[in-house]
Formats: sequence, C-alpha cells, structure tokens
Amino acid sequence: MISVIILADSAIGRSGLEAIVQSSPRLRIAGSGLVQPSLSSWIEPIERIEAEVLLLATALPDEMALLTPEVSEATDLPAIVWLADDIQSVTLPEALRLGIRAILPTDASAEEIVAAIETVAQGLLVLHPEVMGSLTVLTSPRPLTAARQALTPREIEVLQMLSEGMGNKSIARQLYISEHTVKFHISSIFSKLNVSSRTEAVTLGIRQGLILL
Repeated sequence: MISVIILADSAIGRSGLEAIVQSSPRLRIAGSGLVQPSLSSWIEPIERIEAEVLLLATALPDEMALLTPEVSEATDLPAIVWLADDIQSVTLPEALRLGIRAILPTDASAEEIVAAIETVAQGLLVLHPEVMGSLTVLTSPRPLTAARQALTPREIEVLQMLSEGMGNKSIARQLYISEHTVKFHISSIFSKLNVSSRTEAVTLGIRQGLILL
C-alpha cells in the first residue's frame, strides 16, 4: 500500500481528501493535518513520518525561494501531489525543487487524485491538462520539431507509457515486446532527449507536446 500524508488549508478540505484516500484499497493515510502556522513548519514532522506521498491542498508561499533551501536540506520528504487553483507564479523547475511531482486543480476528481498519488509514488510526474496553460515552464530550450524528429513512433509510445506510470514489464506486455527491448527504447529516449531519468524524460515530453495528458 502507498502511505499518504494529507495537509490542507481547512478542516473540510482535509476531511474530503481523507475520504478520497480511504476510498482506495491501494492507499493508506500515514498522517493528516492543517497547514498551520505555515507549510515550512511541517517539514520536520513530515520527515519523521514514513510516507511515500504528501497530498497538499494549499496555496504555496509567495516567496518560494525562502522555502526551497529548507526542502533541499530535507532528505526524507515524500513526493508531493499539489492541489491548487492559482499557479501563475510557479515555474516547473521551482516545483520540482520543492518536491512537487503532480499538479492538479482543486476540483480534480477522486479518480484523478488517486491516479496522481499512485503515479508519483513510482517516481513519475503528473501535470493535469487544466493547469498546463497556467504553469510557467522554464527549462533549457529544445525545438519541438527536433524532438519529434529525434524520437521514433515506438519511442514516443514508450514515453507516453512512462508518463502513465507503467513499469518495464507492463510496457513489454502492452507492446508485445521483451523487457530488454523496452530498456533499449528507454535508453534511446534518454539519449535523444539528453535526460538522465524517467521524470526528466516525461517532463520534457510534456513540454514538447510528445505526451498526451
């Protein structure tokens, strides 16, 4: 089971998220609370709780730079699924540095929230279509056409499956190929996109329009 910590701005919001997590037999609540007095005050307590995912329903601090060093020094923080409405000032690099691995609107469905939790627990990234237009993505520029031409149709298919949280075995079964071939495709994707991890590949794939969300 995937252990989840829930933090929300309000008791009502926290209760709603608790109900969503409890509705899935694959998830369990490791802890929950209200974001008071501040998000940074929770860093140390969260480190002490053994959890894989932090489900966060709150507006992040305006001065994210003040929080980033604290998060960087923390070693045992879980991956963050962030439910938010206003993300205009957030850049993708900032979000990743803060440990955010999924960004969903506050009105995301229970199914979307559960799926995001399960996906980030596998080390992958989730960006909901509704937030893509608002999120400021600042990474090194890479031409869209170059990326599309570099990846073969099969590699794009594998990249899509990586974004869905599928492991090598599942991809192999889905495509009727061997795990060795899957590893070869993933290695080729990393090389062509100049990345070193699945998260980076998925992040760039989303930015370049190679992944359909």
